[in-house]
Amino acid sequence: MLLRMSTLLLRTRREDPADAEVPSHRLLLRAGYIRRAAPGGYTWLPLGKLVLDRVTEVIRSEMLAIGDQEVHFPALLPAEPYRTSGRWTEYGDDIFTLADRRGADHLLAPTHEELAALLVKDLFTSYRDFPVTLFQVQTKFRDEARPRAGLLRGREFLMKDAYSFDLDEAGLQAAYDRHREAYRKVFDRLGLGYTVVHAMSGAMGGSASEEFLAAAEVGEDTYVGCTACDYAANTEAVTTPAPPAGDPDTQPATEVHDTPETPTIASLVDLANDRRLAGRADWTAADTLKNVVLTVRRPGAEPELLVIGLPGDREVDLKRVDAALAPATVAVFDGWADQPELVRGYIGPQVMAKLDIRYLVDPRVVPGTAWLTGANEPGRHATNVVCGRDFVPDGTIEAAEVRPGDPCPACGTGELTLRRGIEIGHIFQLGRRYTDAFAVDVLGPEGKPVRPTMGCYGIGVSRAVAAIAEQHHDERGLVWPAAVAPCDVHLVAAGKGPQLEAALDLGGRLAAAGLRVLVDDRTHVSAGVKFTDAELVGIPRTVVVGRRLADGYAELRDRATGERTELPMDGLVERLTADMRVV
Repeated sequence: MLLRMSTLLLRTRREDPADAEVPSHRLLLRAGYIRRAAPGGYTWLPLGKLVLDRVTEVIRSEMLAIGDQEVHFPALLPAEPYRTSGRWTEYGDDIFTLADRRGADHLLAPTHEELAALLVKDLFTSYRDFPVTLFQVQTKFRDEARPRAGLLRGREFLMKDAYSFDLDEAGLQAAYDRHREAYRKVFDRLGLGYTVVHAMSGAMGGSASEEFLAAAEVGEDTYVGCTACDYAANTEAVTTPAPPAGDPDTQPATEVHDTPETPTIASLVDLANDRRLAGRADWTAADTLKNVVLTVRRPGAEPELLVIGLPGDREVDLKRVDAALAPATVAVFDGWADQPELVRGYIGPQVMAKLDIRYLVDPRVVPGTAWLTGANEPGRHATNVVCGRDFVPDGTIEAAEVRPGDPCPACGTGELTLRRGIEIGHIFQLGRRYTDAFAVDVLGPEGKPVRPTMGCYGIGVSRAVAAIAEQHHDERGLVWPAAVAPCDVHLVAAGKGPQLEAALDLGGRLAAAGLRVLVDDRTHVSAGVKFTDAELVGIPRTVVVGRRLADGYAELRDRATGERTELPMDGLVERLTADMRVV
């Protein structure tokens, strides 16, 4: 393949676009790989499409290597299967819906579990047909409220999604493990640094799930690692070690105190220590029980109140609450005028059962623990409010923010550290949610119906391109790994006469040898502009045909290391093709 910049659909930019927030967005636009077409939608220009295709091919080859079979589902889907599974309402505003001319509801596919289950039901009747795994590379759609960060958070994106079907849990685990290992190979080949973390399943359903997160400061996902073991988890999936429960009856009686002008936890703690409430002068925020009122909206249902109790030294993380209550969504309650029984700033758990308000607590709130909390009266708090005696929660919830230094829930000895990453892959053990929904049964070896169990395995293909750009760039531009670069060699003719002719001749010979070649044969720009564009575009190797052509030499530049080497023109084809074989 030989591309000539004089005719290539490529326009580089010197300045960062005003709306580009992250490095990958800025550089992919400036280097002419993508062009914004609409909010959350991008046109892939020739160089960008080459990168996208190379990433896709790496993914496809690893899926085929483990026996997955490629299919292609439609992107425009009828509503009925998603109503059957419940996800038509679960997805809420996150999906694009439309009606055809007959009034039938449709959606633009966010994912294809329903279609995969129906296809297997349609074609397979016997246990002998299993196991089977189907995959596709398909455009997906999500109605993002605020598309941002270029390819990292768009409304239309390319995904690889695979669906495994097995007859038992052992088969599902084997399929899950195969895909987990295949994903490692994919991301290693793409040159990505990543971490595999425990995750929540969300609207997908199922039990076990893990995310593959590419390390990046601009990543939207926060995850934790342990200083003493290999534990890693998305903060939404981090579990809190609970202290031992005690005997509530051994705690002192509750006392109510006047606590005027204590609008914050800090001011309450100061007052409690100054007045030695309950005979103590060592109160801390961790001894208080904060009660946060939220509004929960379940798909297709009326909003309801939820109160979460947690130690006062912690804030509620709404992303963790959303993950714990999915597919419901939550928001901070603001209808105080309609709920006068909830005394803002002085709410305690003692009245939740009477008010018939659901009350969930942090795992640290266990029977026998005593708290300083609201007395449900203006300007008053209570001490020795005991879990299991004065209130009984409806359950626990992981809602508190995760902090650096928190104890590791896996080993108990290490401390958690916080990092940021980009989700590039997610694997799930779905179980039978979808085969149950569609009654997918096959005849088993005993002559009785057997219901298959499913796994789901996704990779964000277009997002992976952005993640690679995030990890592989410098102040001058992109620095593509050889496995995904749009071309293998970038030839720069630093002159308009014999240099241009020599560059085109060399490019033809390299292309004939099987390399992908980009030749900068533009005659209306200076050599300096060509060098700047070469660094911006980021192809791994640049060959400059310039002033030493008369001596039979060209300069080879390595984009990643900056190394420059003068080599004889006669041996360049052999040298570059040999380098590519090593890569």
